[in-house]
Parts: sequence; C-alpha cells; structure tokens
Amino acid sequence: METAPITAWTLAQEIPIPQDVTPLLVAGEEAVAAFKTFRDSAVFTTKRLIVRDAQGITGKKVEIYSLPYSAINMWSSENAGRLDFNSEIELWTRAGHIKIKLSKGADVRRLDSLIAWAVLQRS
Repeated sequence: METAPITAWTLAQEIPIPQDVTPLLVAGEEAVAAFKTFRDSAVFTTKRLIVRDAQGITGKKVEIYSLPYSAINMWSSENAGRLDFNSEIELWTRAGHIKIKLSKGADVRRLDSLIAWAVLQRS
C-alpha cells in the first residue's frame, strides 16, 4: 500500500558538522554526522535527526525539524540502479511517513547504517 509522505527531504554529500547546530543540542546530546541539504543541513545526533531548512530569498528564515529516533518504527533504503540515479530512505514514524531522497554523492549505505545505529541502540 502506497502512502504519501508527510514531508520529503533531499540529502547530498556528508559535510563537517555545522557549528551553529550546538545551541540546538540538549545536555548529553552530541552531533554525530551531517549532510548537505538543498539550502541547509541535516544533522544526526545521538538522540535525533535535525533537519534545518532555510527559507525565503535571503535564507534568514529557518524551519527546524526534529525527529527523535524513538519515533521511527520502520525504515527502508533503496540504492540507485543502472537507469535510476536516485537512492532513497523512507522512514515510517509515529508522525507519519517521511521520504529522504539522496542526490549524487550521498552514500545510502552510510545513511542506512546511521539510522540502524540510532534506532537499534535503544533495543
């Protein structure tokens, strides 16, 4: 059964962890990995996935999504094929279905491994 995602993000290559993510972290939370998005970044921490989305012409307005790993019920990963150049990760969460598209340069297996580490360390 196909369900429409509540949101879709596109991640590109892995980047150094942005310094301005630090004020978003709670006590005991650490940034683990970061990926470039279309206009900002997605950061995997020890507790959640933080996706920042700069908006508007200047990019000064920023919407921040925070997905606690405990909300993820299931995920899937699909690598790019010979004729299909896009990889993707899909997350089924308590909030709904989230699709993460991966552009060229993003390693689907690295992302799958990060999600597995984040979700399964609580098992």
